[in-house]
Amino acid sequence: QVQLVESGGGLVQAGGSLRLSCVASGSLFVGNIMGWYRQAPGKQRELVATITSGESTNYADSVKGRFTISRGNVKNLVYLQMNSLEPEDTAVYYCRYYADWSRDYWGQGTQVTVSS
Repeated sequence: QVQLVESGGGLVQAGGSLRLSCVASGSLFVGNIMGWYRQAPGKQRELVATITSGESTNYADSVKGRFTISRGNVKNLVYLQMNSLEPEDTAVYYCRYYADWSRDYWGQGTQVTVSS
């Protein structure tokens, strides 16, 4: 069992920045992928960014150049630095931990609201 706790969400004006944090605990494996996903009202959950154990990253086209995913000083900590935020970025952001098909976990989500 893996527990994921997100923090850092909130209300920000367009053009501003936020940094989301996700800490994973429990039965963790060295080899894993962690990522951030988001779900806006009335829309499906979509990938925002992922990072592997080797720190290879992948980003949705909509956030390239604005968001940065990274691992913290300890491997169970992942960040999402969000710059130049737009109202379209408003969504619930979820942290994901994936080691294999039987070890795939999601956090509870944190709300990000970007005002005009």
